[in-house]
Amino acid sequence: MTRTLVLFDIDGTLLLTAGAGRRAITAALAERVEDPAAWQRVRFDGKTDPQIVRELLLESGHDGAEDPELIAEICVRYVTLLEAELARTPGATRLLPGVADLLDRLEACTGVVLGLLTGNVAPGAALKLRSGGLDPGRFRVGAFGSDSAHRHDLPPIAARRAESLFGRTPGGHEVVIVGDTPADVTCGVGIGARAVAVATGAYGVEDLRAAGAHAAFSDLADTDAVLRALLD
Repeated sequence: MTRTLVLFDIDGTLLLTAGAGRRAITAALAERVEDPAAWQRVRFDGKTDPQIVRELLLESGHDGAEDPELIAEICVRYVTLLEAELARTPGATRLLPGVADLLDRLEACTGVVLGLLTGNVAPGAALKLRSGGLDPGRFRVGAFGSDSAHRHDLPPIAARRAESLFGRTPGGHEVVIVGDTPADVTCGVGIGARAVAVATGAYGVEDLRAAGAHAAFSDLADTDAVLRALLD
């Protein structure tokens, strides 16, 4: 039986948290850094949480930007603040078009394993999913920013974690990454994964195609077309 591991990014792909993540991570940094104005120069999309923290520290001129222990401490604090931020704005997180139907259809497909591939640290990912009404347990495999600060490390990690479900480590076209940034499109090249991109984040369809996406959609609302791109 052919099996397919479908790995979803979260922010800008499955849902949007109305800025809760940015507010929480900058609040965590504000406890350590005096120059938040520099943060406006740092893009968050397509990056892992530890990568974002490091870049914010660098932009602020903090001498701990290369200290992994400090970065880990800030990420832990961020998760605490994220939980409070999401609780303060209940209902603000929204699933993006087509997501609910697509996940239901994929779960009904024999041989499909749902997973996550996200720059969020694992506890933050779970908080965001629950705030959007998604059970994190639906995703049987995951690789997170808490596994590595480097996004290209995450697809091999996710593939190894799927070994017990496949009887071996999946690779090549057995692995499909769904995301909204060029970083999502390119991160799986090392294991031969395909990328299906969605322009519900900051990048347009043409940007995502230019990055090498197998297919790119304006959103995930056309479930049949997205399923064909994922599984054919």
